[in-house]
Amino acid sequence: MITRNDVRRLLDGDSDSVLVLVEGRTEVVGPAALETEDYRGALQVITRAELVEQAGGEQLSDRELVEQATLLETAVAELGG
Repeated sequence: MITRNDVRRLLDGDSDSVLVLVEGRTEVVGPAALETEDYRGALQVITRAELVEQAGGEQLSDRELVEQATLLETAVAELGG
């Protein structure tokens, strides 16, 4: 489950950070980590840059963090069909 804390961690991360799902958990990692065995097969949910564009900025209220988390969780759930 993607939470507001996951969204906050992504926004607080490096400019090239990525939110991924791996083995049922969320992680915020750099692109180089995606090439390692630990993250092989991880689902890339959204990059920090994509999130900032989608949310309209970097400074989000708690309500906006929850809204973004809900949008991301819904998008991931829809992938499962």
